[in-house]
Amino acid sequence: MTFTVLIPARMASSRLPDKPLADLAGVPMVVRVAHRARASSASRVVVATDDERVISACQSHGVEAILTRSDHLSGSDRLAEACKILKLKEQEIIVNVQGDEPLIAPESIDAVAQLLARRDDCSMSTLAHAIDNIEEFSSPHVVKVVLDARDTALYFSRAPIAWWRDGFSHGITQLPSPAPLRHVGLYAYRVQFLRVFPQLKPAPLEMLESLEQLRALWHGHRIAVHVSDHAPGPGIDTPEDLARVRRFFEGKP
Repeated sequence: MTFTVLIPARMASSRLPDKPLADLAGVPMVVRVAHRARASSASRVVVATDDERVISACQSHGVEAILTRSDHLSGSDRLAEACKILKLKEQEIIVNVQGDEPLIAPESIDAVAQLLARRDDCSMSTLAHAIDNIEEFSSPHVVKVVLDARDTALYFSRAPIAWWRDGFSHGITQLPSPAPLRHVGLYAYRVQFLRVFPQLKPAPLEMLESLEQLRALWHGHRIAVHVSDHAPGPGIDTPEDLARVRRFFEGKP
């Protein structure tokens, strides 16, 4: 099995302007992400951006990059255009690695690609891991997922799910068993589905929860989930996140 990694990199960020070019020990963040993706089994790693500055930064570090439109409403729209530019075939598998995940595990990239290749009944695959603390389980900023017997997603939510009827009757003071799962925004798609997905009508649940993957479930598509034994490295959404990850690359505590 072969697959391509696509890394969407949008310059506009309300909390961290010019985020793809943020310096991490002398290397732009988006290039760090591409380097991690290259450590996977991907046959090709391509950055899809809306800004010539990102193209230039990638080229100066030997990373393949393509220019996409600046008016895309979502990352999946940008990836669909990238598939067209790269002339990828309908049944090829691509993995969407977010451009703000410079510590993404290459093994996780391989896992979601391999899972989708095995699951002909699914249109997408993604990643999850067990939650081990109440704060994460309760936080609306942490997306949770519940699965069926074949590790296919039943639902994603910002709310604590599954809800332990008896154990939570007086508030969330302990985690249920089996452990709840945190969803990680790493996705694999077949090109054919990715070209269709942006054209699907947004789902009411998607807009309510602000979770794009609910659109796929709403329209009857299935999502396979790989449950990892460990949590991924931290992504970068805020200046505080950036400072923390910079310390990692600089070898500081």
